[in-house]
Amino acid sequence: MKTSTITHILLVCLLAVFYSCKSSKDVASTPATVEEATKLLNKEKKKKERKAKKAQKAAYKAFWKQQSKEARKSIKRNKRRQKRIERARRKSEY
Repeated sequence: MKTSTITHILLVCLLAVFYSCKSSKDVASTPATVEEATKLLNKEKKKKERKAKKAQKAAYKAFWKQQSKEARKSIKRNKRRQKRIERARRKSEY
């Protein structure tokens, strides 16, 4: 075989070895204790909740932008009336 072919094969093998070594370093970044793991999970959960809240807020805003003025008034009146009915229902239960 030619020396260039052997060199290319050797380089490809070395790249594979270095790539696998790099991916094994990520395993060491896992938390060692339960407290650290819980803290990390809580942090991720908080981030997801923040993103969900932001998306919900944007959807709410987009919904109200699409409504006509009369529809907005009607929706608000219905919402107030439903609150009043629910409050009266809870009051009558006790």
